[in-house]
Amino acid sequence: MIRIMRKAYLLPLLTIFCSVHVFSQQIVLRKGEIIENLPMNDSTQNTYSLYLPKDFTKDKKWPLLLLADLDGNDEKVISMFLNAAEEEGYVLAAPKLYDSISLTNKMVLIGNTIQRVGDMLPIHTDRIYTGGEDSSGRFATLAPVLLNGVNGSLAIGASLANSELINVKKPFHFVGIISKENYNYPYMLTDSKLLDRLKFPNQVLIYDGNGEWPSTAYIRKGLQLFTLDAMGRKWIPKDTMYVENAYKEDLEKVNQLIGIGDFLWAEQYMTEMMSMYGALKNTDSLRSVQRDLRRDREYRVMQRAENAAFLQESILKEDYQYYMEDDMYTHNFNNLGWWNYQMGEIGKFIASAKPFERQMGHRLRGYVNALAEDSITLVLAEEVVDEDALAFLYMLKTILDPEDTEYYFKIISLSAKNDDFGTSLFYLEELLKKGYKDREKIYSLEDTALLRITPEFNEMVSKYLEDARYDIKIEDN
Repeated sequence: MIRIMRKAYLLPLLTIFCSVHVFSQQIVLRKGEIIENLPMNDSTQNTYSLYLPKDFTKDKKWPLLLLADLDGNDEKVISMFLNAAEEEGYVLAAPKLYDSISLTNKMVLIGNTIQRVGDMLPIHTDRIYTGGEDSSGRFATLAPVLLNGVNGSLAIGASLANSELINVKKPFHFVGIISKENYNYPYMLTDSKLLDRLKFPNQVLIYDGNGEWPSTAYIRKGLQLFTLDAMGRKWIPKDTMYVENAYKEDLEKVNQLIGIGDFLWAEQYMTEMMSMYGALKNTDSLRSVQRDLRRDREYRVMQRAENAAFLQESILKEDYQYYMEDDMYTHNFNNLGWWNYQMGEIGKFIASAKPFERQMGHRLRGYVNALAEDSITLVLAEEVVDEDALAFLYMLKTILDPEDTEYYFKIISLSAKNDDFGTSLFYLEELLKKGYKDREKIYSLEDTALLRITPEFNEMVSKYLEDARYDIKIEDN
């Protein structure tokens, strides 16, 4: 909550609020709540949201995690990181961003938000980080590269935006949080190896699940890694109890993974632990356990199986990329059957009893859907939109993700716009067969005015929804 108050009324509220001078006025910020629509400055309409931990005080310097959401949901993205920030003691801020804004302007907004928050609050200038999820997380990884004073980035389900922009003289700390079923997982591993070669601090935290938001524990661990790194660099005093508690927690995680037989994950986690704690405590015993695990026969069998899955996955992805681009530009509607077959094969991978095949199947499904969506974006961005290519991609999306009704609507509308009522009716029936019930949505689809008054359209609606809007009767002369 923002309140403009006279100085005389501030004293009774100091235990609840944090007051700051802004624009020669006094803004009172409530701790423990998301504060929305804070102005960047007097001259623009740009705003940001802010979160101060409940124990925030102006008597010490605080780390800042600046969050990005390219859909303009600054309050939402803060809420998703809030619990972890509360536990680890981080200030959160998020400017109002949209994907339609140019990269330069987005970076300006990020920089202005950092400056604004830094002017208002006691922020530790060595402990400024960015974060986000998916495409917003990928964008957030650009900030340490392009902006001075940003020392790290936390990306959920996203790899680095552009590794070619990395400046070896400007290192930053990268923390990635990802599921093995996320199609970005192999890319994140590749990025981690690159950062290792450049001697950039980095860790990859793996969690179970496909497309689900990681638990607060993983986000808290990501922030904890920044804190441990700050202690190792002597930006903040070493807190021995904090280090030991974190180490004990991570050691329990490793033992749990070994106990359930997930040796690859256990080995990977030990690698991350040694990079986490190397500057803070002796990790020789951990290194010894890792060395013994790598010699284990079962570990080597798992490693070969995962590498085989990665190889097969890379070959299939090359095929998918080639055929999707070729089919799109040649308007090869006849190849939709091949794509349907491929999705059946991916379904078999997902249903496999072999964990690495199952993970690969989920990644491949995510990959082809992301590839199709990127292709749609490219086609729509052209000065003259190739509507045949667009129609192919909309049809393809109904195969790649048949439960997503959005692309049924799009192909129905696009086909009706071009007077291809047969195609519109086909996809309308496919949609209705799946149990779709929103009659109002069906009767309000863009470019379907003429289609909606045809007998065929209304008969189909009546067949599946029992009541059509128009009762069309054809009489003979």
